[in-house]
Amino acid sequence: MCDLLEASWKYLDQVVAKAPASLRKGPRGGGRDRDAMFDHVLGAEAMYARAIGVRPKQPDGRDRTAVRAFRNAILDGLANPDPAAKWPAAYAARRTAWHALDHAWEIEDRIP
Repeated sequence: MCDLLEASWKYLDQVVAKAPASLRKGPRGGGRDRDAMFDHVLGAEAMYARAIGVRPKQPDGRDRTAVRAFRNAILDGLANPDPAAKWPAAYAARRTAWHALDHAWEIEDRIP
């Protein structure tokens, strides 16, 4: 379960590292650029973490040390689930992994 999530994060990190800061606009002329999209993913992960009883502060996406600590807190929460949590750990892991991959693919699709 956590291996899938860690692999998804690794893939997202690789895509973000190779993508330019400015991405091609979407079909209706909008869409987030790389850093805004990565910050969006981190914000969603902070919300997902709350659903499993973990309350890490969303890090600045450019601070790799803070992102690593944030993700480790999520992994710890998944490994030691709160019985009163809103979401089961397996669902939270899958949802978090899906969201990271979805935006990694969107970034790849929008590289000029």
